Amino acid sequence: MAHDTPYDPAAVQEFFDSRAATWETRFPDDGPAYAAAVSEIALPQGGAVLDAGCGTGRALPALRTAVGPSGTVLGADLTPAMLEEAVRKGRDACAGLVLADVVRLPLRDACLDAVFGAGLISHLPGPDTGLRELARVVRPEGTLALFHPVGRAALAARKGQQLTADDVRAEPNLRPLLASTGWRLVSYADEDDRYLALAVRTR
Repeated sequence: MAHDTPYDPAAVQEFFDSRAATWETRFPDDGPAYAAAVSEIALPQGGAVLDAGCGTGRALPALRTAVGPSGTVLGADLTPAMLEEAVRKGRDACAGLVLADVVRLPLRDACLDAVFGAGLISHLPGPDTGLRELARVVRPEGTLALFHPVGRAALAARKGQQLTADDVRAEPNLRPLLASTGWRLVSYADEDDRYLALAVRTR
């Protein structure tokens, strides 16, 4: 979402509501990439993690495996139909599902070890507002993982678009944005078959 685009939660809900039932059928082969990305976060056993903008919950089983039975896994999404689809797929057994806007999370400060966000950053208002809210709920030195199962070039091709210099996911744009919102970028991968930016919550 561009910096100058007014944030309209209802429009975001409408966009995803109409796509929830067939969301995963569009790119069914993306699934294993979620588990691979989660494995790179090095989540602590017994830790607490949020899948922000969890959608149909593709990452939730892998997040549950990573933190173990004593850990806490939450999935938050703005769109009821996406959460309903996650329940239909049985993923509510892996996590607590919360209908919530990522820019106003019903969570206390510094309560999480990590946040996982698949395809999230392009839908955040600002997106500095959302990143600051995610920083609020993560403990110092906690982790933010911004993920997509394909890289920026492949994603643009899927949408019939060209890469642009102002893409917020590009490292030259993302690094200072994260730094200004309470994060430090520690690794960045933008490859054909994955996009994964890992950041650490600064003190």
